[in-house]
Amino acid sequence: MTTNPQSTHPVVLVFAGNDPTGGAGITADIEAIASVGGHAAPVITSIVPQDTSGIKNYECVDHTLIIEQARAVLEDMPVSAIKIGMLGSLTNIEVIHSLLVEHPTLPVVLDPVLASGAGNSLADDVMIDAMRDLLLPITTVLTPNSLEARKLAHQSDDLDACAQELLSLGSEFVLITGTHEDTNDVVNTLYSDRRKLQEQKWQRLPNSYHGSGCTLASSIAGLLAQGMEPVSAIHEAQRYTWESLKHGYRAGMGQHLPDRFYWVNKK
Repeated sequence: MTTNPQSTHPVVLVFAGNDPTGGAGITADIEAIASVGGHAAPVITSIVPQDTSGIKNYECVDHTLIIEQARAVLEDMPVSAIKIGMLGSLTNIEVIHSLLVEHPTLPVVLDPVLASGAGNSLADDVMIDAMRDLLLPITTVLTPNSLEARKLAHQSDDLDACAQELLSLGSEFVLITGTHEDTNDVVNTLYSDRRKLQEQKWQRLPNSYHGSGCTLASSIAGLLAQGMEPVSAIHEAQRYTWESLKHGYRAGMGQHLPDRFYWVNKK
């Protein structure tokens, strides 16, 4: 990896699928990282025909092209963090793991995309096991929603136990988001060092949003790339994500889209 001391925009290498609506996937990652002051270097893992109501289909990019994309960035730019979103296949998980172990000092934020915002499945049991075995041990911050946490930690019977299981698999921090829980506020809970660190409550907004998980994970990665310590980055990214959703808008006939540049348009 080369170094460039004049760079003022820390580079985040992003693995994610392409969502043609621009609400989730690689577009969401690019916008969120740029909004918090970073530069996204996008590696496309899959092509996803979808709209704001759901996914129609998806096709993975050949794993050789994924590695070639990533190596081109790593050999040219001073990557400061890595964000992983939709992976699409077991082979993609395996090749990305092989690449990440070559760069053990880079913080990794993993958004375990197991289903779309509309509920379409994007990972089978074999892929989930591979995430547990290959990616969680090298993850700095894991950001599952409560449904994803239960699927990843299938031996646990409540969310606290899920978090402990995910920490035991190697993730340094686990942030379980509570959007899908039946609570008045959205409660996001952060765990590390075998314990619950903090709960943060956010006003539950009235709409359903497309790309909220991508926004959260990518903004965490963008802040980590700037040298912010993880607990502060996780808190600041939650605030930024909530504001993006609060200022969201409906561009299609399905879910609302976050306004990740809400601060530009503030009156």
